[in-house]
Amino acid sequence: MATHIKITRTRSTSGRTEKEIATLKGLGLTYTGRVRILKDTPEIRGMILKVAHLVSIEPYDQEGK
Repeated sequence: MATHIKITRTRSTSGRTEKEIATLKGLGLTYTGRVRILKDTPEIRGMILKVAHLVSIEPYDQEGK
């Protein structure tokens, strides 16, 4: 099981709520196309659930890079 996840922002924040924009900023996804590799924790998973319609998620294995 991967201990990290790769998150890519795929959609714009136009017309989104302040909370959704703040959540994306908290994840470090400041612009469309930005990719972040974060630890797979319950806190991060909760943030992703709030903006799941704006991002794509895939497991990330550090050995395989």
